[in-house]
Amino acid sequence: MRWTRILPAVASAMLLAVNTPAALANPTPRAAIQVAASQNIVEVAQGNPNFSTLVSAIQAADLAETLKGAGPFTVFAPTNAAFDKLPAGALQALLQDKQKLRAVLLLHVIKGKVTAAEAMKKSGAVSTVQGQNVTLRTEGGKVMINNATVITPDIAASNGVIHVIDAVLLPK
Repeated sequence: MRWTRILPAVASAMLLAVNTPAALANPTPRAAIQVAASQNIVEVAQGNPNFSTLVSAIQAADLAETLKGAGPFTVFAPTNAAFDKLPAGALQALLQDKQKLRAVLLLHVIKGKVTAAEAMKKSGAVSTVQGQNVTLRTEGGKVMINNATVITPDIAASNGVIHVIDAVLLPK
């Protein structure tokens, strides 16, 4: 009888602790998962400072509304460090050419939700929203897409999943 009174109180306290502004500002892994799963792909990216270049590129290419859509989508998201690896001037040139920028960004998007575990089983060519194929494979227990390594897999979003990659994929 005593536990029936204590357990609801403990559960309520835990929910309040996870959903406070402080917890959301400095999320624990569990709180981060809950927040991300309620946000679309663009909102998740906007909430991560490591994606500021990607978010700027998405906005410049007028792809934000598309990636906020129902999906589901799988996005292989390059970090700011990945964009920094591009040759000097390449990013600025892309930002000035919306058509080329869209082609690069859409090469990072696959229709449907593909988790890392599913990607490990899908070795081979996979069609992107851009139209070209990319090659998925497993190397050293990590998912690879073309020349990029998935460094953080399976970030949940309300309309799909994000896999963080360490290089920018470029069209052939």
